Amino acid sequence: MITRRQTLQLLGTAAATVYFGMSLPALAQNVSVQDLAVQGPLGDIALGPADAKVTIIEYASMTCSHCAHFHATTWPELKKRYIDTGKIRFVLREFPLDPLATAGFMLARCDGNDKYYPITDLLFDQQKNWAFVDKPLDALRAMLKQAGFSQEKFDACLKDQKLYDAVNAVKNRAMEQFKVDSTPTFFINGQRHPGALSIDELEKIIKPMLGE
Repeated sequence: MITRRQTLQLLGTAAATVYFGMSLPALAQNVSVQDLAVQGPLGDIALGPADAKVTIIEYASMTCSHCAHFHATTWPELKKRYIDTGKIRFVLREFPLDPLATAGFMLARCDGNDKYYPITDLLFDQQKNWAFVDKPLDALRAMLKQAGFSQEKFDACLKDQKLYDAVNAVKNRAMEQFKVDSTPTFFINGQRHPGALSIDELEKIIKPMLGE
């Protein structure tokens, strides 16, 4: 059992151990769509219709610079062209590469499903201002305060052992069953695509699936 003190101590040093998400050789290119559809203990928070022809599942880490790059450059266009128009279903799943990234996902999960994407978007957008600073936990606390988190709520979230275990369960299953070994890793209708894909690269994959 990891105590709150141990968690916070880990968070205090996490910025020095951030993994930058280099793509490693793919061990399995495709996985079962049915297996991918099985949700973790917290459930998936999906954008787009359940019956969309294409489902994209992204495994990401909040402290991964490649993930932040994808969400700054590709994500807005993907959302505008395909998710908001109902063509694609998108799911962001937790794959924290360090304790600080775990904390980020825990905070994103703490305020209800409607806040999950606004908070993860905020943390990706502001990544350099909290993930790569001397006191990341203080920076994270200040940022979440602006998003409506009180000191008590912030602390309660980070000492929630059940939430901590659930976030890591998603990562562990991805590692063990789907051989995810870098972030971001995308599964597009079961096809495995590691790396921060550009919108052009994504469209080459999804347009044939959509019949476009």
